[in-house]
Amino acid sequence: MTATATSNAAGSATWADTLLLSFAQAGYVHAEPAILQPAEPFLDLSGEDIRKSLYLTTDLTGEELCLRPDLTIPVARDYLASGRAGEPAGFSYLGPVFRYRSGRASEFLQAGIESFGRQDRAAADAEMLALALEATTAFGVRDVEIRTGDVALFNAVIDALDLFPVWRRRLIKDFNRKISLEQDLERLSITTATTRNEYEGVLAALAGSDRKAALALVTDLMSIAGTTNVGGRTTAEIADRFLEQSTLKSGALPREVLTVLKRFLSIAGNPDQAVAELRALAADTRLDISAAIDLFENRVGFMAARGIDVKETRFSTSFGRGLDYYTGFEFEVHHRGNGVEPLVAGGRYDGLMTQLGSQTPIPAVGFSVWVDALAKIGRKGA
Repeated sequence: MTATATSNAAGSATWADTLLLSFAQAGYVHAEPAILQPAEPFLDLSGEDIRKSLYLTTDLTGEELCLRPDLTIPVARDYLASGRAGEPAGFSYLGPVFRYRSGRASEFLQAGIESFGRQDRAAADAEMLALALEATTAFGVRDVEIRTGDVALFNAVIDALDLFPVWRRRLIKDFNRKISLEQDLERLSITTATTRNEYEGVLAALAGSDRKAALALVTDLMSIAGTTNVGGRTTAEIADRFLEQSTLKSGALPREVLTVLKRFLSIAGNPDQAVAELRALAADTRLDISAAIDLFENRVGFMAARGIDVKETRFSTSFGRGLDYYTGFEFEVHHRGNGVEPLVAGGRYDGLMTQLGSQTPIPAVGFSVWVDALAKIGRKGA
């Protein structure tokens, strides 16, 4: 390592230690999860696309393990394994994570906070954003842009529209993947009833079914055939695919539904403006989304109380972070003028804890800090 690189690493560590101290003073206990983690939670909850960036190995029992690619899931797993699972608890962390990044170091420092069990969701969300901004300030980075969104608002609209279950699942899954969502909205607006394929009978039998009924039918058919998977796909995956095709064949997404979704996804601006537009949308369409809008508006109030300039915060209903486990508030803090990669990012992920094995839902929200990126900008005197 060169003298410059050594100096830069030392500078990053100094800033990060200062940051960790400020997290401790805010009441967040230092967590140190193991570097070697089961790979399954990351693959299940972050999607198979993450596999190409993981550093994987297998133990003697055949379990697939990986070097931790981030710290949210490891901290959550340790919390669930502790005697405090379900109780309010906050953790901070600082340590190396390992992820293949073309042209960049695969080992890098990550800091952050995870907050579990707090029922005051709007206040907790605002606290995360306030602490995230303090993190950038700790590195001397003040010229930042705040981007926010709320997947719970999108889910509320989808629920209120009372779509076929397969349409609902598909659109929610695609929400964080903008190109897929846009393509699906167009595809679902065009009937495919004239398309025929070799499974016409199965598709007709599944038309209008829910996922449970589809799974039962496909399980019976595969049992008769004496197989449990086809081409590496499980019974559940095959059932989902058949159900999706049968629903698409049953007709186009109603034009009024498409109009509502496009209008909703076009809402952007500062949060106060967005609240007004969302309430106008709800009134015009008579959609029951008031609870989600109220939570959003309450969060904005807590953000202002935390000293965050709400009018300088950028909100978009179409904003998503690309991770399936987010369930509500999402945010990124970017260096203004160089905003491709976030410096700090996080949000609410209430569904993660049950996916990791909790018997009851546990509210959860947090964020991660890209230490090296912040330190690099800080050294330039941003």
